[in-house]
Amino acid sequence: MGIYGQDWASYQSDEPSLAGLDFVFTKITEGLGYTNPRWVRQRDHAKRHGLVWGAYHYPHMANDPAREADFFLDQVAWQPGDVLVLDWEGYDSANAGVSKARQRSYKEDWLRYVKGRMPGHRVGMYCNVDYWKNIDTTSYCGDFLWIASAGRRAGDPGIRASWMFHQYDDNPVDKDYCPLPGREELRAWALGSTEDDMPLSQADLDAVASAVWRHTETNAATGRPVDMGAVMAWMDKVHNNQTDAVARQIAATQAAVTALAAQLGQQHGVDTDTVVAAVRQAIADAVINVDIHVTGTPAPTS
Repeated sequence: MGIYGQDWASYQSDEPSLAGLDFVFTKITEGLGYTNPRWVRQRDHAKRHGLVWGAYHYPHMANDPAREADFFLDQVAWQPGDVLVLDWEGYDSANAGVSKARQRSYKEDWLRYVKGRMPGHRVGMYCNVDYWKNIDTTSYCGDFLWIASAGRRAGDPGIRASWMFHQYDDNPVDKDYCPLPGREELRAWALGSTEDDMPLSQADLDAVASAVWRHTETNAATGRPVDMGAVMAWMDKVHNNQTDAVARQIAATQAAVTALAAQLGQQHGVDTDTVVAAVRQAIADAVINVDIHVTGTPAPTS
């Protein structure tokens, strides 16, 4: 279950092996002056073989985030389905003297600015578990989170928050995992409408918060976990020829869960990870209930 990819920088060749890969992220820029000299050939190599492609920027967070974002965006003739990423980490000398507060504000401003300039694209954030748990305070990651925890099993990054990509190894190249069932599902997500990611009203937040807490209490009583990966694969089988539509709904739901969790955390002072787990469980239970009783399809077992 799930698909695999890699992320490349100038350390890789112009045309790395694509064996077993469905997506690739390529480093484009760093700070205000560096451009990966291989990125165009690396991108063209991936796209020529039909892979989903994304690009990332490594920040120097003492700089103005909008200026750095413009430098990144202006390098590329962006195409529908291209995915944009902020590589949010600051262990190098360029960021060593930048305060954690400044690093946090840079992240927030960069993501919102890029989304404003590129509203038709998925815009998200890469970070490792240390940054996610110890530097971040808002759980805001744009449209998606790409989480890094090298040395862990693919798909088990060690966090409870919703995520779309997991960098699970960095030797000899950065290796990534996505829980969607196939390349075309990932492409559908990358091309998907962003309307489902719009912020909810306060009334919506209150209603969903109430439903989440009720569901959390029910779940605590039953203790019944559901594997979301299995649910996705199972939905695909149930709906047969509606694969693209189902994949878009799944991707939109995942993005909405992330956005909802961040909003609930801010509005109601609740733990984001708890909200994500409860909402995803509620979605899984709803899907299982509907399809078991409407289609007679057996529930997934793995």
